Amino acid sequence: MSEPIRILVVDDHPLFREGVIHSLAPESDLAVVGQAASGEEALRLARDLLPDVVLLDVTMPGWGGLLTAEKLATACPATKVVMLTVVDDEDKLLAAFAAGARGYVLKGVSARELAGVVRGVDRGEVYVSPSLAAGILVALTHGRPADPLGELTDKERDILKLVGEGLTNREIGERIHLSEKTIKHYITNILQKLQVRSRVQAALLAARHK
Repeated sequence: MSEPIRILVVDDHPLFREGVIHSLAPESDLAVVGQAASGEEALRLARDLLPDVVLLDVTMPGWGGLLTAEKLATACPATKVVMLTVVDDEDKLLAAFAAGARGYVLKGVSARELAGVVRGVDRGEVYVSPSLAAGILVALTHGRPADPLGELTDKERDILKLVGEGLTNREIGERIHLSEKTIKHYITNILQKLQVRSRVQAALLAARHK
């Protein structure tokens, strides 16, 4: 029998942490090896324990989930991070994946589903909660032309590609030698042309029409 998938649970609410641990306990191929209440503690434990998967809350005091995910990706590149959160915000989703997360799961998911997500992410899959993914896809497909990127200039396409790579406005500006303010203006134009509300919708739309 293969070794169980080793999991670290990170959330600042003790009752929620215990609930996650209890829900995964019956799964013989999963083993919670530690728990943490902050990003700082999570990084220390991850370095010591080298878990396969970290279940990480987005909104925590101190570092917060996004910064913690970024630090975990740097310090423990073999460990896969799954954001487990109540925040169904598309920009947070994009930021989480840009920080190195491999999954974005909304709290309230069943124990069976969560176990399945952990197994899939451990195999190298990427996961987004269906309700959030469905909302994005509906917004992307509603009333759009066959080639929604056709109206973009070459410069706007280049910037959209960098948005899809998870770069911030400042980072994009540094990459293509334009001011952050100019990049913000370009992105406003891109969102208007694509008829989307957020950077993540724009990036996903571009990915679907490569």
